[in-house]
Amino acid sequence: MTQKARELYRSANGDRWSLVHEYDSGRVFVRHEPNLSSGGRPSDISIGDFLVRDGKGPEHTELLRLIGTLVETSVEK
Repeated sequence: MTQKARELYRSANGDRWSLVHEYDSGRVFVRHEPNLSSGGRPSDISIGDFLVRDGKGPEHTELLRLIGTLVETSVEK
């Protein structure tokens, strides 16, 4: 399955959050990759679930900022 990922945030303890697009399915989601000491098992989360679940962290802020840039560029004329 072909994917492209863009890292949203990497915490000081090594956790990573990325925005992922699966080209084959068209699916877009957030992948959380915990640090190795936490088990290191990645989990995929729908964008909606990600934003409503504890949506105040820096990883949430970065996703919202990225979404905002899409709106800003399409409104400029």
